[in-house]
Amino acid sequence: MLVAGRYRLISPIGRGGMGEVWRAADEVLGRAVAVKLLLGDQADASSTARFRLEAQTAARLSHPHLVAVFDFGAWEDRFFLVMELVEGQSLGDLLAAQERVHPEQVARIAGEAAAGLAAAHRQGIVHRDIKPGNLMLDADGSVKIGDFGIAQFVDDPSTALTTAGHIVGTSLYLAPERALGRTADSASDMYSLGCVVYQLLLGQPPFKSDTATATLYQHVDTPPVPLRQRGVDISAAFDSYLLGLLAKKPEERPTAQQVSDWFRTDAWRGRPEPLPMPKPASRRAAPSPAPSPSAPAAPAGPATYRLPQPTGRRRSTTSRAVPARRRSTREAIRRRPRVASAIAGTATFLAAVYLGMILFSPESSSADTPTPGPSSGPASQEVQDGGEQPGEQGQQQGQGQQQNQEEDDEQDD
Repeated sequence: MLVAGRYRLISPIGRGGMGEVWRAADEVLGRAVAVKLLLGDQADASSTARFRLEAQTAARLSHPHLVAVFDFGAWEDRFFLVMELVEGQSLGDLLAAQERVHPEQVARIAGEAAAGLAAAHRQGIVHRDIKPGNLMLDADGSVKIGDFGIAQFVDDPSTALTTAGHIVGTSLYLAPERALGRTADSASDMYSLGCVVYQLLLGQPPFKSDTATATLYQHVDTPPVPLRQRGVDISAAFDSYLLGLLAKKPEERPTAQQVSDWFRTDAWRGRPEPLPMPKPASRRAAPSPAPSPSAPAAPAGPATYRLPQPTGRRRSTTSRAVPARRRSTREAIRRRPRVASAIAGTATFLAAVYLGMILFSPESSSADTPTPGPSSGPASQEVQDGGEQPGEQGQQQGQGQQQNQEEDDEQDD
């Protein structure tokens, strides 16, 4: 069967209350597609509007985790919708095959579904019917959100398909505000996604009763039981975050982008979330403290230390550090000859003075000259003159020895 002269129907994929989905081949572009056909007995104004809305909604969206819509039209009094063919199964099929899904796979599904919803929310589109049957898994296990048939444009609330006295959506996954008849928004989709994640981990949704009305009351009034209390092996962080998705107040739920980012990290395992990378700070030189008025400013550059310089003349321009103890020992040794020479010179001078006093005393003069003189003045003057000469010779001799010793010390250095 060839639809619109282009799409050849190959085999049926599924059938719902409003239509049926076929695997088909696009003979113009040569690719596999899915074609949804509206059933003949359902081709009323409401169903036609829903088909048209789904096509218009998908036309505004392009994301790896959203099922793409390629074409929309009428063929033999039946409307058709051409979509991306997802080679895989829905989450509803997955839950039918296994009671519970491993937390590792659930975390990946939740993150990818949230990323797709974030793309829709950025375009002002609320899905309003997030449930396992509308979340597809392709051959690689990647999530694809489909069926925007009852979606609503936030900027145009008239696009919402409702019936007086009826709530559009599935009661098992309906947000509390929608159960109360309020307008759906992006937070409503996040609550529905939380119900799906809860069911994937436990095998059943958070609220379920015998009637749809009783289930809606539970969404409004009954707090969800933490999964760890129901024997599910997940981290406390994962359990707590899921309860945040199921918050009764819309403003307390995380956004789709926040959920996507959170599941991309290892935070759901109970590990700390990575910190954001710090912004590179501009490198500025630290201000130097202002110099005190009494002290001169220190020159720029590495700090230097001046070693104490030895006294005396230096014969070399290279200085080397000498330990303080060794330096003091050498100075003490150098001073000893000078002190010794000074003492020797003084002793020589005193000995010469004493010898002169003996040689030129009056007793010696009277022994040599028997005739006494009337006055001792000239003799005393002679003694003084004669006594000064040996003293000067001793002082000069001491100074000579001291100078010779200093020259010897300098040569030793």
